[in-house]
Amino acid sequence: MKTRNNEPVALIVIDMQRGMKEPNAEKRNNLDAERNIQSLLAAWRRADWPVVSVRHISRTKGSPFWPGQLGAEFQPELAPLDTEHVVEKSVPDAFIQSSLERWLHVRGISSVVLVGVSTNNSVESTARTAGNLGFNTIVISDATFTFAKKDYIGVRRSADEVHAMSLANMDGEYASIMSTGDAFNLLEQSAAQ
Repeated sequence: MKTRNNEPVALIVIDMQRGMKEPNAEKRNNLDAERNIQSLLAAWRRADWPVVSVRHISRTKGSPFWPGQLGAEFQPELAPLDTEHVVEKSVPDAFIQSSLERWLHVRGISSVVLVGVSTNNSVESTARTAGNLGFNTIVISDATFTFAKKDYIGVRRSADEVHAMSLANMDGEYASIMSTGDAFNLLEQSAAQ
C-alpha cells in the first residue's frame, strides 16, 4: 500500500506479546485478531513495506511485561524479522519517549496502519498521537482487540463494548477505521496503479 505520492505506508504492530495471552487475562474480543495481523504482516513483508513492532516493557516489578519475563517477549507467530524496526515503550503511547516519529519521518512515511492490543489503551493512545502529529492513520478494527472492563461508575462493560467505544473515539478525528478486508482491497487497488 502506498499513498498517492507513492510514499510507503508502515504497518505498526502494537504489544503483541506473550503476556497478552496469559490465562488470567480478562475476557477479550476479536478472537481472530492474531490471524488477521498475520495476514497483514505477510502482505507487508511480501511487498517489502515497512513494519514496526512495538513492545511494552513495564516499569512495575512483577508485571508479566517486566524486562526478561516471558510475557514481555513477542508472540512467536507475530515476532518481528531481524530486518524490521522494534520500538520499546513503557507507557501506552508508542510515540512517547521513543524513536518512532523520527524513524517514520526519516523514511518519508506519512501514513501508518495500526494493529494490536489493546484497542482502548496502547492502540488508541498511539493513534491519537499519530493523528495529532499529522500522520494519515488507519486502525484495523478486526486486527485489534481489548478486554472487558468496568466503566467509571462501576458498570461492567464487555470487551466488544469497550472496543466499539474506543474505535468511535478515534474514528474521523484521529484515524480512519477499516477492516482487514478493506485494507486488502486498498492494497490491491494500490498495486494496480
